[in-house]
Amino acid sequence: MTKDWRKVRVETVAVHAGHEIDPATGAVAAPIHLSTTFQRDVEGTYSRGFMYSRNDNPNRKALEDGVSALEDGAAAAAFGSGMATAMALFAALAPGDHVIAHVDAYYGTSRLLSDLFLRWKLETDFVDMSDLSAVEKVLRPNTKLLWMETPSNPLLKIVDVAAVAQIARKAGVISVCDNTWAPIIQRPLELGTDFTFHSSTKYFGGHCDVMGGIVIAKRNDDFFERVRTIQYTGGAVPSPFDCWLVLRGMKTLPLRVRAHSENAAKVADYLAQHRNVERVYYPGLKSHPGHEVAKKQMSMFGGMLSFEAKGGREAAMEVAAKTEIFTRATSLGGVESLIEHRASIEGPGTTSPESLLRCSIGLEHPDDLIEDLERALA
Repeated sequence: MTKDWRKVRVETVAVHAGHEIDPATGAVAAPIHLSTTFQRDVEGTYSRGFMYSRNDNPNRKALEDGVSALEDGAAAAAFGSGMATAMALFAALAPGDHVIAHVDAYYGTSRLLSDLFLRWKLETDFVDMSDLSAVEKVLRPNTKLLWMETPSNPLLKIVDVAAVAQIARKAGVISVCDNTWAPIIQRPLELGTDFTFHSSTKYFGGHCDVMGGIVIAKRNDDFFERVRTIQYTGGAVPSPFDCWLVLRGMKTLPLRVRAHSENAAKVADYLAQHRNVERVYYPGLKSHPGHEVAKKQMSMFGGMLSFEAKGGREAAMEVAAKTEIFTRATSLGGVESLIEHRASIEGPGTTSPESLLRCSIGLEHPDDLIEDLERALA
């Protein structure tokens, strides 16, 4: 199999990158290396490349190499969760540095910046990054990192990745895009960002049975090396089995994301015409304010959508309670469809409307999902 991944399509990269035939047994499925420690050479070196599993492990290396190839990056660092990955990126900054973050970023990311890293003297401005002038307005001499998320969670705001990355580049600021909701169908590194980030718990794993996070660097530079140092010094690394599961999930990622997107588009069209739905948030709808930008930078519009039920919080909770195929649960990206009242999970300070339900559209038949929502909304 060729190692020049740029010569083949993304589906082929997803199947083969990070996978090697086991030289000892000829096994096509990679073995799981559970050992925490590795033998030194007689002279005390580690010619086989592994010393201690917190520093590196064959399964983690395979995952990082595979995802880096998939994203056309120079290097990648895998962590035990998406939040551990975000923490490493912020911890690679210095006290007094300034971060600009999307106002509709995942609430866990916002809490990291506004609570934990505020105590570490990291300064943050949250702005609506769909407004480029708002981003430029809050730039400071000490701005070091710009964190975008598109489509955003849970309002599916669309950020013009190329335009924001250009603003960051002109200002000498590191740009990061949380691409958790749009793997394969959106390519932040190609659009100009320095880093792209995934909670691999979601679409990469794809089955709601493994937790992880990964950041991919366009260049293996000093900042990425600081992230790598935090990875093995802090030790928030995924287990070998977790790495194996995520890399296995990557094999079917392009096909799954395509099916998620096709199903979500049909569900969004249905909801947009329903008499008991106040508003639908889905960038594939022409009525979405970010539709034209999304069409420019995404090949499909993803498997996530949100909608507001007429009647406020009580009506939204009732709809979620009445679904039979949709499962009332947090998270996203699995084969099963999930529905969740976001305001109640995010708690005090939430910016999610009380009438809003977030849906992760799974791989069931779309007509069954629509019929399920029809019963719940009746």
